[in-house]
Amino acid sequence: MPTQTIADPTIPSFARRFANTQRTDQYTEEDHEVWRILFARRMSELESTGSRAFLDGAGWIGLTSSSVPDLASVNERLAARTGWRALPVDGFIEASDFFRCLSIRLFPTTVIVRSMSQLDYLPEPDIFHDVFGHVPLHAHPSFARFLQTFGEVASLASNPEEVQQMARLFWFTVEFGLVREDGETRIYGSGLISSAGDAANALSESCERRPFELDDVIRQDFEIDRLQDVLFVADNFDQIADAVETMRGRLGGA
Repeated sequence: MPTQTIADPTIPSFARRFANTQRTDQYTEEDHEVWRILFARRMSELESTGSRAFLDGAGWIGLTSSSVPDLASVNERLAARTGWRALPVDGFIEASDFFRCLSIRLFPTTVIVRSMSQLDYLPEPDIFHDVFGHVPLHAHPSFARFLQTFGEVASLASNPEEVQQMARLFWFTVEFGLVREDGETRIYGSGLISSAGDAANALSESCERRPFELDDVIRQDFEIDRLQDVLFVADNFDQIADAVETMRGRLGGA
């Protein structure tokens, strides 16, 4: 059965332009096997390196290794915890639409599955990166607040410098964020959660791990097509939530 349709009245009208329908009955056995392999590979490492917020979140939203997840089931669990939902889309959408979705606790989610030949690397997002990598954190109240606020604040950026600052904040938190838990550095960014190579690099001597300070983060350049030289470690998720509120004031949205 479809997860949701474009005519779903709970989907805002602006989002219906790019919303899609996840048809779980059209996933092939290879699709499910790809999910099983990737899930098993990453979970075997993330049990010891992943943030507790991610690990708990994966359980809360019902992710298992058995098959490609049904977003209807994920959304039922997720919405009950934090009000967030995953919105199936075909692929990349305009940044303004993406941030608008975040501001109302909708996360645009690609529903395609990478091929078996692309297990280790895919240049564009797929359901493993989006659902396994991102969505478990949406069940954590502080991170959920941060991400919604980010969507609100990103729309206030009015010049290239401000846009770049928000892009860096997103990169070093949502995509490649690290957090201190019980005295250890743990992974929570989706680019690290979903990629063994990036995760191993993030915790190695090859990567400089700096304390999370907002001004340092928004000044730090990054390249998307190489292993990261510098990452930032937050004390907790309240710290990054407070950081994006600080950006709201700086961008004139206080």
